[in-house]
Amino acid sequence: MTVGAVPGWGSSLDSVVVYARGALCRRLARGVVPPDGRVRVTGLPRALDPGSLRARVLGVSGARVTEARVEVEAEPGDGGAPEGLRREVERLHEAHAAAAARRDRHRALIEEVGGLRPVPPGRKRDDPHRRTPVDAWLELADFVDERLTGLHARLVELDEALRLAEHELEVACDRLDRASTDAPSAHVETSVCAVLTLHGAEEEVELELEYGVPGAVWVPTYRLAHRQGDGGGRLVLRASVAQRTGEDWTGVRLALATADLGRRTDLPALRSIRIGRRQSAPAPSGWREPPAGLADLFTGYEAAGPAPFRGGFAVGGGAPGSAAGGGAVPLPVAAPEPVPAPAPIAPPSFAGPPRPGGAYGSAPEAYGIAPPAAPQAPGGRPRAGDAAFVGAPAPRAPGSAAPPPPPPVGPPRPSGAELDYAALVLSGPEEPVGRRGRLFPGSSSDAVAAEYRRRAEAVAALPLPEHAVRPRESAGSFDHRFDAAARADVPSDGTWHTVTVGEIPVGLRAEHLCVPSVEQTVYATLAVSNATDQALLAGPVEVTVDDDFLLTAALPTLAPGGVRRLGLGPAEGVRVTRRTHLKESTAGLRNNVTVLDHRVHVELANRLAGPVTVEVHERVPVSSEPDVRIEERADWTAPEDGAAPERHAPGTRVWRVELPAGGTAVLDGGYEIRIPAGKALVDGNRRS
Repeated sequence: MTVGAVPGWGSSLDSVVVYARGALCRRLARGVVPPDGRVRVTGLPRALDPGSLRARVLGVSGARVTEARVEVEAEPGDGGAPEGLRREVERLHEAHAAAAARRDRHRALIEEVGGLRPVPPGRKRDDPHRRTPVDAWLELADFVDERLTGLHARLVELDEALRLAEHELEVACDRLDRASTDAPSAHVETSVCAVLTLHGAEEEVELELEYGVPGAVWVPTYRLAHRQGDGGGRLVLRASVAQRTGEDWTGVRLALATADLGRRTDLPALRSIRIGRRQSAPAPSGWREPPAGLADLFTGYEAAGPAPFRGGFAVGGGAPGSAAGGGAVPLPVAAPEPVPAPAPIAPPSFAGPPRPGGAYGSAPEAYGIAPPAAPQAPGGRPRAGDAAFVGAPAPRAPGSAAPPPPPPVGPPRPSGAELDYAALVLSGPEEPVGRRGRLFPGSSSDAVAAEYRRRAEAVAALPLPEHAVRPRESAGSFDHRFDAAARADVPSDGTWHTVTVGEIPVGLRAEHLCVPSVEQTVYATLAVSNATDQALLAGPVEVTVDDDFLLTAALPTLAPGGVRRLGLGPAEGVRVTRRTHLKESTAGLRNNVTVLDHRVHVELANRLAGPVTVEVHERVPVSSEPDVRIEERADWTAPEDGAAPERHAPGTRVWRVELPAGGTAVLDGGYEIRIPAGKALVDGNRRS
């Protein structure tokens, strides 16, 4: 049965898990399985990763999926939103060009009318002088003024029409740039489907398809609602999601994860090291010599001559012969001629010229294997176009040939990528002579799919919103997942869209903080405590107090059970004043101890309508000399870093004051520094 005869089932996107980069999509399909068990599930995006496709049968039926593969189909497209937008842009381009042409013609007419001047008739030498017809001059001037007045009024209308045409064209171009990539962008629509083979299915079944796609990113955002006097608040987790996967996410169950979708999860194999004369036999590597007579397989293809050039450009820069950093260029093709069959060689490296110590540990010549001979023209020169494929090194000067490398010991050692048989691709007859009929890792022949994936991954370069942090940077060494409470819509347009995930219970404690020794300003803060078992990632938070928007701040990462302080800006209703006094004296039997007595006086005043808690920070000097003593005379306390939202510098002292509405408080403190004469510097105790 051909692929076209395989019955097709429609599918619907049910859920999406967006990772730090990329997404994992889940589709559902339902239908009656034909007798041969082969079905074709349509609706998959063009940029999906073929190696990530998974399929299973839902329910308790005995059916199971025995084979799943990805196939690409092409059919004439019926247009769509992008095609209509493209036609609208073309129409507006023509309208803009016509408006510009009308304006230019009108300007030329104004210049022509403005250039009208009276020209007197020619006079012969013997003719007498004529009287100037002033009336005719004035009539001409009146005509020019009247004509120019009408023309300039019309020019204003044409300029306004051109401005409107430019505005409409810019809007249409912006809509086309922001249009969803879910609709086809050409007259021929390429669609991806999954061809499945089911076993044991005798009735209607429901299938689940899971696949990964690039081109999806997200960053967390928050909205915090707080009421003065309450000990709690509402923290709503939202996410800014941008995706260009090629399919619109409409009504899907959305989940957000901080893990890396492309990170390998296989465990490394640790081989044992044995000491002794007897060694265990090495495990077979899986590498095999190319089959004999492989070059004869393409003799008929070479005898048929080169394929005619059909023009056009290749999509993307990964196809052979593409120019560096640009699109592909057509390569000249020489006349057909017999090509000498190369000797059997081991599979070359992934790409580029062979390198010493490459995939097999050394060059193929070290194993007695001759490299493929470059095709020669009748004059002994390489054929045109072969240099782009073979990549032969430049000829060396006479007498400067490099010495041959020493022969390696043991069999060839292929790399892990060359032993990953699921990722190997068979090179076709269009490939260079040394690659035909051989398996190479990672060289996908679907250049169009690679271009789709490259365009999708460009969404990772979007500028982040203010205060936003990538989830991989804020999550640290742990991974978290957040499930949205409701289904969401995210179009495939490559721009940020805000999605509400859910409400997170947090504890809030309003505090006022000031450091009067640095700045005599009181700042309002919110001590946010995470009462959930998941971390709150860093990101922007919109703070509203009593239903009034206050500001957008940066929320730091909050571990489960963690407490961090969120600044809300200066509190103008709370005033602080600080005064200090220093008295220097001597003490001791011979006045050999210098005493520096510091006095600190702080006054607080609350002009708000409710009570507030103010935390005043001061610093006491810290000495590493045992002879230098510091004696404190205040009721302040040292902060506990374990219970505080942040770590404090050594010597920090804290006053916590409860101020009622309209109340004041006075704080007095101080400390003495006793410096022995042997520890003091000459003229070093002066104070400004």
